[in-house]
Amino acid sequence: MSSLKPCVDALYEGIGRVTKRIPAMPKSEVCLVRLLMLTAGALLRAFESKLKPHGLNDSDFRTLMMLYSSEDGSATPGELCVLAEQKPTNMTRIANVLAKRGLISRSHATHDRRQVLMTITPEGRRFVTKLLPPMFPPLVDSFACFSTAERKTFERLLKKLALHIDPAVDTDASP
Repeated sequence: MSSLKPCVDALYEGIGRVTKRIPAMPKSEVCLVRLLMLTAGALLRAFESKLKPHGLNDSDFRTLMMLYSSEDGSATPGELCVLAEQKPTNMTRIANVLAKRGLISRSHATHDRRQVLMTITPEGRRFVTKLLPPMFPPLVDSFACFSTAERKTFERLLKKLALHIDPAVDTDASP
């Protein structure tokens, strides 16, 4: 992974210059957004570098993991589109990739033959079981700069932000 320090330095310098030109700019919020995006991008690149040798990208893997973690290992493409934040055409591509690899199967739902059901296969479960453990140490290392308490606080704050900016959540009803 390339160094993020020059990017962080440039980010602060750029925001400082813009703040001088537009004093009303919400500097703190702009810094937070840019830092979140910069960090998320770096984490995603590192994660995808682990998936690439297996012929997967993040959206393929997230879809497979949603099936792996679901109660019965199945979901409709529509449900997966919502959870994976994908368009139907990309979900079709994802399903094709995963089915071709034998990681999922597609069938018609018993209650409605028009509805397609995607189900993780035993091979898909074995694949996830082998793929995940080697990914844990780099993930843990990414957050090693935080204490346990800081990680919990960071998680709580990110969740609070996610729910606050979600238009589907009524933040006025929160305690």
